[in-house]
Amino acid sequence: MSVAAPPITRLPNFINGQWTESHASEWRDVVNPATGETLAQVPLADAGEVDQAVEAAAAAFADWRRTPAEDRIQPLFKLKMLLEEHIDDMARIITQENGKTLVEAKAEMRRAIENVEVACGIPMMMQGYNLEDVARGIDETMIRQPLGVVAAITPFNFPGMIPFWFLPYAIATGNTLVLKPSERVPLTMRYAGELLEKTGIPKGVVNLINGGKVVVDALLDHPKIRAISFVGSTPVGKYVYSRAAASGKRAQCQGGAKNHVIVLPDADMPMATQIISDSAFGCAGQRCLAVSVAVTIGEAQTSFRDSIADAAAKLQVGNGLDAGVQMGPVITPQSKERVESLIGLGEKQGAKVLLDGRNAKIPRGESGNFVKPTILDDVPPTSDLAETEIFGPVLSLVHAKDMDDALAFLELSAYGNQASLFTSSGSAARRFRYEAPAGNVGINIGVAAPMAYFPFSGWKNSFFGDLHGQGRDAVEFYTDKKVVVERWAKEHSRKF
Repeated sequence: MSVAAPPITRLPNFINGQWTESHASEWRDVVNPATGETLAQVPLADAGEVDQAVEAAAAAFADWRRTPAEDRIQPLFKLKMLLEEHIDDMARIITQENGKTLVEAKAEMRRAIENVEVACGIPMMMQGYNLEDVARGIDETMIRQPLGVVAAITPFNFPGMIPFWFLPYAIATGNTLVLKPSERVPLTMRYAGELLEKTGIPKGVVNLINGGKVVVDALLDHPKIRAISFVGSTPVGKYVYSRAAASGKRAQCQGGAKNHVIVLPDADMPMATQIISDSAFGCAGQRCLAVSVAVTIGEAQTSFRDSIADAAAKLQVGNGLDAGVQMGPVITPQSKERVESLIGLGEKQGAKVLLDGRNAKIPRGESGNFVKPTILDDVPPTSDLAETEIFGPVLSLVHAKDMDDALAFLELSAYGNQASLFTSSGSAARRFRYEAPAGNVGINIGVAAPMAYFPFSGWKNSFFGDLHGQGRDAVEFYTDKKVVVERWAKEHSRKF
């Protein structure tokens, strides 16, 4: 399968095993954020097309759920090999439509593949448990059964990884799936869908529908969809969660974040600087685990401030396809405008602009959405920037007098996706692990992204639901528990 820059073409939906031309009345350009080049056009499908996809999934469910678990994972084994073989092609597509560097895109796909690998363990992960003689002659068994048709709504910032938080677990547990990728980055999952076709997976088990809010609402309201998985902003996450619940569906909704890192004076400063720089500015800051506020204690206020400013200033910004580039653009011109306006707001509210990434001049990047790494020093704890999710390459520096002060500051945040600590003290690390008000915690780690066999956790306004994506949580989310209590009368007329 050859992969060049995709021609300007209208993307189809994937319904019941067929790539189907959309009859949408509205189409949106898919734009390379580094160049402004239009890569394709994506349909904003209507509720009727959503219904076709759901009905196809519903029709496929009856046979798919009866397919033995060992047989259900065979297409996933094939998909894993295909993803491995085409990882460079997929990374290039991600870079073209999202803007991140090729290295970042390839690392993203590695995480996607890990989730496929874990889901191949469903024959063990989906097992229930039993107990004989819960009462005399009575046995009890708990079994897990698939829900039916489920849906996933995924964001622009990880077009290859996040769909695979859901897809492999959903189908391995016996469900059928309708996936709606972000309309900003639909090319990655279009390519993944072509690879999935090659696995021999039955028609209707996986369906892909492109669109915007109309599609989201149709999925949330459709009576045949049992569960919704979502990743995006907190306001939209709340909306999806509440509307899904109102329709009687279970939902897992990953929201926004404002991630903090505490830097103690005993930290290995060169290591802390490198790792925090990668976290804050990798993927142009457009990830839900990016460090956005560094809380320094004691001497770290000066030493970390100087070292992080020097490291950030040296980062090479440009087209992620170019050799040597370490950070790409933000996703849209509107995102660039928003990030730059928030930098200005922080300055007005008392922060010192230590490194200013506004009005970036990038060779051959005049049409790109570039914001260079930005560092704001002495951000007042009461500033809007101390709480607002910027979702761009901006790091705010806040000073605290001690750990008590720093942890109290973290507690004030409405978000709880990730918190990190850099120290050489085991005692401080244990206290932080114990008290940090976040679902993903890093000790001398800048991006505490759980491996695929752990849940991608999140607290407060960073997550709505009970069961997270990945690992055992995914198995629990995509299955219903059924408890069977049995008693058999003795058959006196027969002897064995």
